[in-house]
Amino acid sequence: MAKQILIIEDDADILQVLETVLQYNDFAVKGLSRTDDILQSISDYKPDLVLTDYLLSGTNGGKICQLIKGNKDTCHIPVILISAYPELAASLGNFGFDAFITKPFDINMLVKRIDALVN
Repeated sequence: MAKQILIIEDDADILQVLETVLQYNDFAVKGLSRTDDILQSISDYKPDLVLTDYLLSGTNGGKICQLIKGNKDTCHIPVILISAYPELAASLGNFGFDAFITKPFDINMLVKRIDALVN
């Protein structure tokens, strides 16, 4: 059975590329441009991994990660945080993400990182 990846990315072009690449690599993918309730989205989709941009409309990926990692029912789900601002990695604080990837990113490296976290 294909591993399920939940992507939260508000840039429609990047979201489409991520969905296409991950589906091509045999992942089941659900993309969201926003989520008002990440825990409900996870409950509905049951992802094996969450991939989220840091800068999002109305919130940020760090807060999303904290909600996921701070909940006993979802804390086991790996979270990859992506951002076009690599200096954020050093100053983000402890959101609990499992990996940080800077944009632009190498697609093959992203797929390898996802594979390592879900297998």
